[in-house]
Amino acid sequence: MVVAREPAVAGTFYPADPDTLGKMVRGMLDIAETEPTAIPKALIVPHAGYIYSGPVAATGYRWLEDTAARDVISRVVLVGPSHYVPVRGIAITPADTFSTPLGDVPVDTAAVAQLLELPQVMTIPAAHQREHSLEVHLPFLQTVLDEFSLVPLAVGTATADEMAAALAAVWGGRETLIVISSDLSHFLEYTVAKKVDTATAGAIESLQPAAIAREQACGRVGIQGLLLMARQKKLRVQRVDLRNSGDTAGSKAQVVGYGAWVFLGEK
Repeated sequence: MVVAREPAVAGTFYPADPDTLGKMVRGMLDIAETEPTAIPKALIVPHAGYIYSGPVAATGYRWLEDTAARDVISRVVLVGPSHYVPVRGIAITPADTFSTPLGDVPVDTAAVAQLLELPQVMTIPAAHQREHSLEVHLPFLQTVLDEFSLVPLAVGTATADEMAAALAAVWGGRETLIVISSDLSHFLEYTVAKKVDTATAGAIESLQPAAIAREQACGRVGIQGLLLMARQKKLRVQRVDLRNSGDTAGSKAQVVGYGAWVFLGEK
């Protein structure tokens, strides 16, 4: 029997109706401005409700769409923070598929089994049940890629080295895309948030994982693990977008920061 992880935030973070969702994603992609140069090995993209972070996430996914990624990428390693369940390490799920209003995405169960050989990786279904940080990316991925399998990782209090080791285990070749899901600063005043997020962007772009503090990015561990791998693999980083909820929707009194980056250059 196939075990499906059902959508948890359809109808709240994004539309539950397939037609409405498809049009919303397509609309955000169509207005995103990028100048892609190559298929990225990895992305960092945000994960809030679509009216807030969707336009920023769309810039990363538009970069992907405007390359030959659709013909090359067949597996996505999707990494996001566990917001609702405490996790010591990295949580995977026994689900066989992840469902969205746009259809089902199969889980790469062989990769999951490989990851379970690492001591920091464990099966915790509850960590995935309500988690939005992974789910909100799937409609974008379903739109810009053809068929692909998924390696979903919900990250708790893992170290940067533990995260990098997990990514290394499923790094793969050109067929594998790494997607790190993270928002940036939370609930700061607009001008303060811009300064903090600019500092975080500098740390990402100079591959300095230790320079990113806990309050600078909720997906900090995933970002740090990717930066360690980017150093090892000699990837270069390019910023695609850096805004906050005061730029996209809502008040500037308290904002959440969002950024999109692509990692390029793997041979």
